[in-house]
Amino acid sequence: MADIISPEQRSALMSRIRGKNTGIELEVRKGLHALGFRYRLGGAGLPGRPDIVLPRHRTVVFVHGCFWHLHDCHLFRWPKSRPEFWKKKIIANQERDRRSVGKLKDQGWKVETVWECELRGHPPAQRAEVILALAERIRKRGFG
Repeated sequence: MADIISPEQRSALMSRIRGKNTGIELEVRKGLHALGFRYRLGGAGLPGRPDIVLPRHRTVVFVHGCFWHLHDCHLFRWPKSRPEFWKKKIIANQERDRRSVGKLKDQGWKVETVWECELRGHPPAQRAEVILALAERIRKRGFG
């Protein structure tokens, strides 16, 4: 199936998709900070460059978009245009994520993942519950 917009327009649209500091990521960070967690950003030097690094708890948090990381939820749909390209790209993302998590665990890190669908479209109270549950998991599994 042909794309309904030109390649230039598609490129412009895709270039506006942020990889860092997304609304969901900011919400998770603010929520953890409000609960007393202190963290580093970007995970430079760590496999997969986690979004949030909590050194005191020896925990990293990935905030994943459901489309880019192939989450089996209502937000993920295979694109109709260029299906071969997208399947290859998204499967490669998922395999890279799996390798990164394995390496992090081998290095003694605990790994948490927050999916976009856990927050997007839900009322504020339910979103807060997701962040509280994440905080509890970190506290139970962490060292601090």
